[in-house]
Amino acid sequence: MKIVMMATGGVGGYYGARLAAGGHDVYFIARGAHLTALRTNGLKLISANGDLHLPSVRATDEPATVGTADIVIFAVKQYDTETAAKLVVPVIGDETAVISIQNGMDPRESLKSIVGRDHVLGGTTYITGAKVISPGTITHTGTIARLVFGEYDGSVSLRGERFLDACKTAGIDALYSADIGKEMWAKFALLSAFSGISSMLRKAAGPIMSDPDTRQLLKDAIAETVAVAKAKGIDLGDDYVARHGDFYGSIPPDTKSSMLMDLENGRRIELNWLSGAVAQFGDELGVPTPTHHAIYSALKVAAEAAGLMSTPRPRP
Repeated sequence: MKIVMMATGGVGGYYGARLAAGGHDVYFIARGAHLTALRTNGLKLISANGDLHLPSVRATDEPATVGTADIVIFAVKQYDTETAAKLVVPVIGDETAVISIQNGMDPRESLKSIVGRDHVLGGTTYITGAKVISPGTITHTGTIARLVFGEYDGSVSLRGERFLDACKTAGIDALYSADIGKEMWAKFALLSAFSGISSMLRKAAGPIMSDPDTRQLLKDAIAETVAVAKAKGIDLGDDYVARHGDFYGSIPPDTKSSMLMDLENGRRIELNWLSGAVAQFGDELGVPTPTHHAIYSALKVAAEAAGLMSTPRPRP
């Protein structure tokens, strides 16, 4: 398949490397020093699931030069959605699927509005410790790397089945889901909580889970997102927290959320699409979200002071 990775950060780079090594026609969208390194030395992946070095890869900062793609893996930061979506419009043909595996939820659904709702498949990924450590080199410190995707209407499409086969030939743990909305909210319940709590406390998973108070705080945040999902028609089950609340105790204890790493490295944060989105949805639906409101308020002040905040979320 012809696959465009938009873009080649830690997550996009990991899956793109696997797909390219599996024999697929992969185009890596990158810029700056990262693009230069990809063109000069190829892509290196250092992973607990097996290292790769692709000495020659197709890399560009101009998606319009690629031609029509079968699949676009959309893995950019939420605050870059509109810019990145406009860049990939030229690669979209009649049957092209754009699979978003971004962090968080976008209340505005910006990607669908730009590339067309019929082209967008839902997606999510469980992957620990994937990041660019230097231009052209990506590390993946955990063993978890699971990709879940599906058509929003629950149908089984040819494009979806073909991409599932592509993932299998590349050795990627992938699931084609008939209920991708539920899968996305199940991940969001965990992600929004951990991103917010870890960033607010400036702590990795281990210290948070080893303290009973902060562990409960994390579970409270998860429960709020589960309640919001239920109000939106997505029932994750009354036992969701009991079943999954200790997930972050099963990963490497030094694991940090991507939002915490962004804060520590002076990069913009995706707060509006994480705890900010939970708080916004809760306000609109009449669901109390005090933990996420507290996270949003605390991080907004810190991020604004450091110039790392996107436009504040809408107020009800």
